[in-house]
Amino acid sequence: MDDKDRKIIEILRENARTPYTEIAKQLGVTEATIRKRISELEKIGVIKKYTVELDPKKMGYKSVTILGLDAEPKYLLEVAKKLAEMEEVQWVATSTGDHMIMCEVWARDGEELLELLTKKIGKIRGVKDLCPAIIMERIK
Repeated sequence: MDDKDRKIIEILRENARTPYTEIAKQLGVTEATIRKRISELEKIGVIKKYTVELDPKKMGYKSVTILGLDAEPKYLLEVAKKLAEMEEVQWVATSTGDHMIMCEVWARDGEELLELLTKKIGKIRGVKDLCPAIIMERIK
């Protein structure tokens, strides 16, 4: 990767729908060059996919929570996979530090969040502790 590749990535991170012609214009190269470079970035796995960034509040989810949880070590990956299958869970990561697993959970309100935590997530085999932190305002 060189500086042009990094600039392409920066442009795509800002708006993944930026036309190749616009990227080419900003970098002072041809559209064919941009196509080739993006194709190579995809091929080597630097660019894994293109996605949209959603606003959960505008979709009716008023309770967005970062959830740290601990699991019995032998169930760690099983718990992470079960969380990843849940529609309400936006992302899941195993981690070091205060908690073994971190995830983002969207709920319509506090009542729904409580039900998710106690009746769904808390009941997954191997889950030991839940530590939810409700997001007040996303800055970046």
